[in-house]
Parts: sequence; structure tokens; C-alpha cells
Amino acid sequence: MIKKDVIIVGGGAAGFFAAINIGEQSSDLNIAILERGKEGLTKVKVSGGGRCNVTHAEFIPQELVLNYPRGEKELLGPFHQFMTGDTIEWFEKRGVELKIEDDGRMFPISNSSQTIINCFLNEAEKYGVEVLYNHSVKSIGKKGDEFEIETIQGLFSAKKVLVTTGSNTKIWALLENLGHTISQPVPSLFTFNISDERIKAIPGVVAKDAEIKVLETDLWSEGPLLITHWGMSAPSILKLSAFGALELAKQDYKFQIEVNFIKQPFDECLDILKELKQNLAKKTVFKSTQFDLPKRLWHKLVLASKIMEDTRWADLNRAQLEILSSQLTQAVFNVDGKSTFKEEFVTAGGVNLKEVNFKTFESKYINGLYFAGEVLNIDAVTGGFNFQNAWTGAYIAANNIVNS
Repeated sequence: MIKKDVIIVGGGAAGFFAAINIGEQSSDLNIAILERGKEGLTKVKVSGGGRCNVTHAEFIPQELVLNYPRGEKELLGPFHQFMTGDTIEWFEKRGVELKIEDDGRMFPISNSSQTIINCFLNEAEKYGVEVLYNHSVKSIGKKGDEFEIETIQGLFSAKKVLVTTGSNTKIWALLENLGHTISQPVPSLFTFNISDERIKAIPGVVAKDAEIKVLETDLWSEGPLLITHWGMSAPSILKLSAFGALELAKQDYKFQIEVNFIKQPFDECLDILKELKQNLAKKTVFKSTQFDLPKRLWHKLVLASKIMEDTRWADLNRAQLEILSSQLTQAVFNVDGKSTFKEEFVTAGGVNLKEVNFKTFESKYINGLYFAGEVLNIDAVTGGFNFQNAWTGAYIAANNIVNS
């Protein structure tokens, strides 16, 4: 049996972050990371399209927590201990400067996730953290004050264990065996599959500021809406998928959405169209794109309103004006399934949050067992928020491991 002071099960972003913080604070502790694959930090590598969306430029804890459909209440206290500004400082102290993009996402100025990976690997080596690859964990037990962890390559023991495996059903099963409850995992970040003539053949078109509601629920969101080959995506859809993860799973991802492409009430839109009927009387509706909409989307919505390409504004009757207003502000689409958002698969589910002390990120049931990242039932909308949860949990857990 190989003895360690601290074993981190799963590695990944949270695992490396915690190990480095432990090593920096205490050179006496013998730390090992157990990685199941032949290489680590694979999720870091693909995040942000290969650029690594490290965090989000939101610096008020009460505002930051609003981006977590699961974990909002629990993370408020931790974010007062380690927040976005602390993350920026942590990386800058290690030679990694971050930049803020227009939408608030933060990336290394290199625009490469390899910068973050190299930082973690170099720091881990600096502090003597042993990274063991191809060490998939088979069992986790506790005898007295010692944890015993069996991997496919051997048996380890340690007094402190931090689990950072993310959404791993095998590890969740092992934690259930230890007495923890696992909230059933379901996909969280996904796009909507929609087959509809109004969005057919116009992939890449973006409505800059739309409002979307899931009919027969209280779910809604707003923001950019991207039309894709398979349906709809972009922040407005991804936010709906995150906050509606459990509800939409119950519906087997078959539901209806109502899209307001211009974020104006039906009546106000109708009044504007009536004015356009007077002011643009001799022009064709098809070629007179309005409301700052992309031209191709306007064309589709005009045709869906039973208005011919050569119809002039002056020739529109009241019914056509009402239908066009409805298409612009109340367009209903049938969603039939989902697609994973890029390579960044995120789930809602994990260790029940009531079973964790969020002052320390330690199990309330098992002394010396800690959690960080998505192994917990915490997930966020896209934009760097899931990583911020990982950094915060890992930092607090590391501090407690060293000082307890």
C-alpha cells in the first residue's frame, strides 16, 4: 500500500488547483493526484473552444451566484472567500495574464488553453505534487482515520481525500456506498433541435437580442439567439437549458418555445408596422428589413406571414400585419430533442448539497473527505462560471486540508 498525506481523486481543473494551493502552503504534505486517463486536464484543453474560459468578469458575489441554477444559495458564502478577482490574481501571480472580452468571458491573453495546462503542470511539479495517470479508481473506503483507495494499478492510503472527478457516474456510485446521496444527473448545457421552415437554410444567422419562453412553464431567458443547422443555440438557449435542465428532461426534450425576436410587445410591434405601411407604401415588405433583424431572418418571417416577395407595404391588409407582428414577437417553435454544446458537456446532478459543509467543502458525514467542482450538484450557465465554482471550491478545500 502506498501512503500519502493527501489524495486527489480525479485531477482536472479543480484537482490541480487544489493540489497547487496545498503544496504552496505546506511543503511537508505528500500529495498525489489520481488521473484515470493517460493524460490529464482534457476538459481544460477543450473549454472555450480551446482557449479556456477561465472565469467571468463578475465581481459581486450576489450577482455571480445568479448564474448557477443549482448552487446559487450554497456558493454565496464561498464566493466571499475566493472570487473572480482572486482567480485573476492567482493566475497573474503565476505568469498567466487574463483578458476580458466584450461579453464578460475571461481568457488567457495567449488565447490558448495550453497556457493554463502548462501553468498547472509546472506549478504541480514545483510543489512536488505527484500526478499518477492511468489510475482509474475502483473503490474508496475508510478504516479508522485512514482512507483506502484502490485503483487499477494499486492500493493507496491517505488521511485526507479530495474528490474532483466532475460528472463521473462511477465515482458517484462509490460515494453512494460511503453514505452520500447523489442527485440524479441530467444534461445541463445543450442546444435545441428544431426543424422549421422559418429557420431552415439560414444557419449562422443571429438575432442579437431575443426573448425566449418555454410554453407551459415559468422558464424564460433573453439575449443573442443563433440559428444553426439543427435548430437554435447561443446564450439565450443555453441559459434556458441550464435553468430548465430538470424540467426539460422530464419532458424528454420535446416542448414548445415562444420567441420574441425583437423584444417588443405584440401591440407595439403592430403599431410600428402600421406606420411602416404608410411611410414605406411603395416599397416591398420583403426587401424592407426592419427592427435591426438579419436580412435572411426577416425574409423567412415575412414569407411565414403569407406575404409574397412582391407585396408592397401599402397592399398589406390587417390580417397580414397581425400575422407578421405575431411572427416577430410570438413565434412558436416545436423543439424535438437536444444536442450537446460543443465538447463542453455539463450535467446537473452530483453529491447532494445538503451533505456538504460549504465553509470547508468537507463532507458532513465523513471527516477528511472533501469535494470541489462538478462532482457536487452545482452547475452554471456558459461563460466561465463552472470554472469559477471549481477554483473557489478547490481553494477553500485546500486551505482546510492544510489547516485542519
